Amino acid sequence: MFAASQSDPNSGWEAKAVEFFKDHLKEKDAPTSVPSLNDVPLHYLKPNSLVKFRCLIQDMFDPEFYMGVYETVDPATKAKVLRCGKYKDVTECGVSRASPESLMRSINTSNSASAFLKATCKIPGYAGSSQARVVPSTSYAPTRQKRSYEEDDEMDDMDTQPQKQREPHPGMSHGNGDCKRQETEAPSSQTASTSHLDLNFPLPGEKGPSCLVKVYENWDNFKLNDTLEVYGILSVSPALISPPVSMETAEEQRVHCPPASLVPRLHMLHARPVSHNNPLLPSATLEDNSAFLSSTLSEMASVRAELLTYFTHILLGDALAAEYLILHLISNVYSRRDVLPLGKFTLNLSGCPTASYTERLYQIIQQLVPSSYYLGMSLQNMNQMRLVPKKDYVANRLASGVLQLARHTSLFLDEIQLEQGQLDTTGVRNVTALGNLITWQKVDYDFNYHQMEFPCNINVLIVSEGRSLLPSDCQIHLQSQVTPANMEEYLSSIHMHTQTSSQLNKFRIYLSVARLLDYNISDEMTKSVEDDFVDMRKDDPQSVSAEDLHRMLVVARLLSLSLGQTSLSRDSWLRAKHIDMLRRSRMEQHKCVNGNEP
Repeated sequence: MFAASQSDPNSGWEAKAVEFFKDHLKEKDAPTSVPSLNDVPLHYLKPNSLVKFRCLIQDMFDPEFYMGVYETVDPATKAKVLRCGKYKDVTECGVSRASPESLMRSINTSNSASAFLKATCKIPGYAGSSQARVVPSTSYAPTRQKRSYEEDDEMDDMDTQPQKQREPHPGMSHGNGDCKRQETEAPSSQTASTSHLDLNFPLPGEKGPSCLVKVYENWDNFKLNDTLEVYGILSVSPALISPPVSMETAEEQRVHCPPASLVPRLHMLHARPVSHNNPLLPSATLEDNSAFLSSTLSEMASVRAELLTYFTHILLGDALAAEYLILHLISNVYSRRDVLPLGKFTLNLSGCPTASYTERLYQIIQQLVPSSYYLGMSLQNMNQMRLVPKKDYVANRLASGVLQLARHTSLFLDEIQLEQGQLDTTGVRNVTALGNLITWQKVDYDFNYHQMEFPCNINVLIVSEGRSLLPSDCQIHLQSQVTPANMEEYLSSIHMHTQTSSQLNKFRIYLSVARLLDYNISDEMTKSVEDDFVDMRKDDPQSVSAEDLHRMLVVARLLSLSLGQTSLSRDSWLRAKHIDMLRRSRMEQHKCVNGNEP
């Protein structure tokens, strides 16, 4: 296409090249034939080939110049040849030399700055899974495949041990089909170098692949923390270790020019947003998979009943708490009205018996959701961890924080870990950040001289002994119906003997689909809800507030979606009022028994 453009300067070859790849990637099964940086070890991928990468945009670097078109001159024959410099980091001159005029012409003759700028995005590997095992060449023979859900279940004891039994990371993270390499190990030199390279991952202990993505056009469409599947040209030239002259400090050079063998460059041709991160669901939207959606919706009610029974056992026989846990796990910020995020449902599960119980509860939830993170709110963690990302002006990068999470991540806050002591300045700042995340679904990133708001969509579950010190949309006190002699054995027996891998997969699909469904309320039901609200306030205006009505509407929405219903019915509204009444009655009884402590 570039060669043809030399005879026709108005051919628009660059746009045609991008459209060529976009059109081919729309073909059935075409995306699965592209090797993935998430699944295939880098040393088995061919340089300058088409690859894909599922990722989260962690940082955005400054634009940089490149030679879109350059001219080489053969020293012997003086023959001049025009070459394309797009989608590559290093010019290819061979024995020829680049004409000095070509650089100036490349930079200055274009009417569009976007033709010569690449927005560089620092992107850590997103905890995702492509659905195909791609073999890029006949020489690639992996010693093991990336773990499936079934293998995850079998390896539960190895990979999901409680925090105190693992290495001393301040939290635990999880992603379905995490970005572990298919090979057991990379070459030893790569492994050693990686250990000394600061990849600035948000979560402690993260080992996913990292990549610098070069964006040529429409870079304003991409935002920090977006999750994408990027298709582009792989660049791993050793020459990339030489830093551009524009970088002022050695620290900036180190951060922005890591070895390409460890942090490859990817020249974007096409990117699509990742609507979900569940490898059991089709990658396209539910609307484009009507057969899958129809069969799933027909089973929603029965799967919900099975999941409710499962959670009831896990929550020590408390069916009401199990009901609210399901509603929490499918909640989603579906819209924002001014600063108010609509659809969020942060749940405070109080009355949890022991720290070992909450750790095991997290592990069970961890096995059901695509991505999650456990944060033990110990005094040490609160005073020492960096939860909020902060701009590092020396290295000219965003120093990551734990709250830089992909949307739909389940954040598990364990207040059972909190002990007596004094929160220092960092601790107060971290607790404030958690409160803002819960209330406004936003995180204020620290840019030293100012703060910048970044909206998020995080499901926050708070487990505590009494009422949480953090805000929540709903609190329910655990009312155990059983008192097992050995809590660990009780929970393990439920998980290991009651649930099969196929059953867990049904739960995983159910939770993801319920969260992705659209929802509406008819005018008739809106009028019915308004009349009910007036009737509830007739006898005692203080008994039901506008806040109570908002919570019941959120519960009614989630209750409908949990049953596979995309609109509110009269039965779902009455059920929502009923379970809210039961919850409030329980909280009042608990308050009477325990005084001021709800």
